Amino acid sequence: MKKIIPLFLFSILAFPMIASAETAVTAESVLQSLDMAWIMIAAFLVFFMHAGFAMVESGFTRSKNALNILMKNFMTMSIASVLYFVVGYGIMFGTSGGGIIGIDGFLLSGHEDQIGFFVFQAVFAATCATIISGAVAERIKLGSYLLLTVVMTGFIYPVVGHWVWGGGWLSELGFVDFAGSTVVHLTGALGAIVAVMFLGPRLGKYSGKTVNVIPGHNIPLGALGVFILWFGWFGFNGGSTLAADPSLVPSVIATTLLSASAGIIGSGFYSYAKFKRIDASLTLNGALAGLVGITAGTANVSLIGAIIIGLIAGVILVEAVQFLDRVARIDDPVGAIAVHGVCGIWGTLAVGFFSVEGGLFYGDGLSLLGIQAVGILAVIAWTMLTTGIVVFIIKSTVGIRVSRQEEVSGLDFSEHGSTAYESSRGIFNENYNPRVDADFGVGLLHRLDSLNNDQKPKKERTAQ
Repeated sequence: MKKIIPLFLFSILAFPMIASAETAVTAESVLQSLDMAWIMIAAFLVFFMHAGFAMVESGFTRSKNALNILMKNFMTMSIASVLYFVVGYGIMFGTSGGGIIGIDGFLLSGHEDQIGFFVFQAVFAATCATIISGAVAERIKLGSYLLLTVVMTGFIYPVVGHWVWGGGWLSELGFVDFAGSTVVHLTGALGAIVAVMFLGPRLGKYSGKTVNVIPGHNIPLGALGVFILWFGWFGFNGGSTLAADPSLVPSVIATTLLSASAGIIGSGFYSYAKFKRIDASLTLNGALAGLVGITAGTANVSLIGAIIIGLIAGVILVEAVQFLDRVARIDDPVGAIAVHGVCGIWGTLAVGFFSVEGGLFYGDGLSLLGIQAVGILAVIAWTMLTTGIVVFIIKSTVGIRVSRQEEVSGLDFSEHGSTAYESSRGIFNENYNPRVDADFGVGLLHRLDSLNNDQKPKKERTAQ
């Protein structure tokens, strides 16, 4: 035994040396492996962001629709992954047809060596679509939402992505959107605002000139979702480096952290100045505002610039929510349009001000700022036009909104035949085993109630 153990240890230690000799490990191959590992980790983080979206959306809405929101998020991720593989990736990263659209690469044909990059981009596509989910919550038909998701992830979003990241005309113009303030967030928000305009507000949201608050059922759940999104955003922005670059990744992570923190400070203190209290929902969304705001220029601005961008995004968020809700009367239950749309525009324009190379505040004039504005206007025109056509067709054929009765009863039951919370039984911790139920839970409460009734005068029992 004493001889066997050293031989066993020697064989374990010697195996890597033998394997390395056969595979000829080089410094370049090690760096490639590290880069791919970082991209995959980032893809996992972005995937996990969808748990955050689900928690934010369900927490900020009513409990009778929580299950429906969870199902929308699961279906969005699944549909986007498959559809992006079939057509989306090719449209976005295939050979450019006049700088407008990719014309090959469908089913990853000719791009088999880019599977890792495809995975990273697929979870981005799903992120764009799920932004719509929160804005249309509590009144859209599930089937109609899924049809819109198909078009958004399979065509509308990939075209925008091709313009900016796939070698299209905006990239040739010099448009800067490092991780997607416009490509992902503004595109998703534009799809959301078009859908909401066709849908109309939730029942009871507006009564004449009165704007009624419809509170979410679980703000702690929403707060958990914000933390998950913040955590996942380090992969969203950090992974967009597409390499484990020791000089770039830490800077991107730092600007992401600081802008989100500044967004919370900006929205929190501004809401206090405006309403004499720190508004919880606005402050939570302030973190997302700072994150969306920094996403375009996360690799192009200084740490101080990131803080300023986040602070301004937090203030813009508060004003945007108030304007959309009270002036434009656009009912967005989770504030997705303000967070991803208005702050997405700000973040994209902020590159023109704060970029250390080409920014106005660094003495390089208005050129970059003008290019950023052109890109924003182009994406607004494309996304709103195409989404408007799609939603109009859906509304004219299968319909887009649930019935009044279904909306009142909740989409959990009408769309799924179930509920997220079983309050009538679960609140008493009832066991469904009839033998146990007789001695514990609701059964016990019924027996105690009967006992109490037996002790009441006959006339009182009859009246009951």
